[in-house]
Amino acid sequence: MEPRATVILPGRAVEPDVSPYPVRVFRPDGFAERLSGVSLDDLAARGMRGIIVDLDNTLVGYGQDHMASDDASWIASALERGFRVCLVSNNFPERVLRVARELGVPAIPNALKPLPGSFARALKLLETPRNRTVVVGDQLFTDVLGAKFLGLHAILTEPIVAKDWLGTRILRFFERIFLGKRTP
Repeated sequence: MEPRATVILPGRAVEPDVSPYPVRVFRPDGFAERLSGVSLDDLAARGMRGIIVDLDNTLVGYGQDHMASDDASWIASALERGFRVCLVSNNFPERVLRVARELGVPAIPNALKPLPGSFARALKLLETPRNRTVVVGDQLFTDVLGAKFLGLHAILTEPIVAKDWLGTRILRFFERIFLGKRTP
């Protein structure tokens, strides 16, 4: 099966009765099946310079130790093309910093997403403005909401694996209520 390409919603206002999302902060700017499915060409064409990437179930499957080679290659390609990349994760420092070292990117562990502090720290590390920075993650209530709190763009991916931490499983229940299907 061919992976779905990223779909970026246009920057125009959406009438509330037309939007499938009850509140704008819960509306991602795009969707992708996986991190590696996010088009770097599209991000560059839209003027994005900074990319904040979630770790668990976006870059590395929950409970897994290694990232898929496609996703590691995507990060390497982004860096080669001049994008600045930072990992932001609610996970513990040992795991987050190990993956960041493997990729050669900075990271912020124990992020307390969706609170905006970790996203603000990532912006300082990336040295990119809010309107030129995108967050890519698999959770509506941590990655997308946190991005929107700070005025960042957000792309929602499918989780790599169906297994999740208990707290995430509860959030995914509410995610289905707010979002329904993950495609526009």
